[in-house]
Amino acid sequence: MLDRLSFPQPWLSLLLFTVWQFLSEGVSGASVVMGLLLAWLIPQLTQGFWPERPAFVKPWRMARYLVIMLVDIVVASFAVARLILSPRQPRPIFVCYPLELEHPLAISILASTISLTPGTVSADVSDDRKTLLIHTLDAASDQEVIEAIHNRYEKPLLEMFK
Repeated sequence: MLDRLSFPQPWLSLLLFTVWQFLSEGVSGASVVMGLLLAWLIPQLTQGFWPERPAFVKPWRMARYLVIMLVDIVVASFAVARLILSPRQPRPIFVCYPLELEHPLAISILASTISLTPGTVSADVSDDRKTLLIHTLDAASDQEVIEAIHNRYEKPLLEMFK
């Protein structure tokens, strides 16, 4: 009985509750009750879609990761705008990125981060989850892209998930 009343995805529940409070017209008794209800009900209803709980070992490192990601998005936005406005032709390439990450959530976060950064898109993950296909708008070489992604994004994700 108590198992049904628990929060199967506590981090998701916390996120849902926090987002609900931001979306409501201020914190009130009704918004807190509704937020708690949604924070409990949505993870209960979607429990079948979560085959395993996220294996965060060091979740406090997520804040640093998000800051790095946001800074990179802003910097890449200006770089893409400068590239578009300049007469120089972009050098688009596809890169097969070798993944060290093994957890599906970590791979999904990495692929989403790459796609959110202007100038890059993660196009596919191999069936064995060992390679990520990435398209970049302008890069000198495959190795440049691989090193940048590994150092900026994959290393922090490895720390969070291993």
